[in-house]
Amino acid sequence: MYKAVIFDLDGTLLDTLDDLRNSVNYALREFSFPERSREEIRSFIGNGVIKLMERSTPDGTDPVTQKKCFEAFRRHYLEHMSDNTAPYKGIIPLLKRLKREGISTAVVSNKLHSAVVGLCEDYFPSLIDVPLGVAEEKERKPSPHNVYKAMERLSSNTENTIYVGDSNVDVETAHRADLKCIGVTWGFRDKDELLAHSCDFIADTADEVLSLILK
Repeated sequence: MYKAVIFDLDGTLLDTLDDLRNSVNYALREFSFPERSREEIRSFIGNGVIKLMERSTPDGTDPVTQKKCFEAFRRHYLEHMSDNTAPYKGIIPLLKRLKREGISTAVVSNKLHSAVVGLCEDYFPSLIDVPLGVAEEKERKPSPHNVYKAMERLSSNTENTIYVGDSNVDVETAHRADLKCIGVTWGFRDKDELLAHSCDFIADTADEVLSLILK
């Protein structure tokens, strides 16, 4: 049984897709850019919100406009990030069971740090011990920087910690930190992508994640 679990947020614990899409399209409209579909936004997620906006704006958009578009997204998202967002099925019972078992938890996300803290407080009060987002570039996954920070704060190590995520970025992040990775199939990427990037375990349900953590 593991002592600590580090979770990705978007696509792993929370379905944030609709709120991200709405804020992206709000920013695009501000600059008269074409809006993006839900599936396009889904495919752009994984490397943080700056990269999400870069992928969402038209090719050839100049850096100054890119920055202004990101700021418009950021303002809107911080006000509306909980409009449609919800935990995936089984996540709350999973986190409660980990708490009862004495297993520490962290979130390491490429979202803005303030958004990560706010979402964890809103949806998982007292269930996430260490919420970490990106405050500076060196913290952006697949850098393991925040994974190491989380383990330090959880007083855990690579032997007793496991990572749970939904994308190739998560698999790479876990492996750079010398952690095993559970890839979940309900998020923003599919099982084939997780397997192609040598994910250690695959889980189709929250109960399967729990079984892998407790075994």
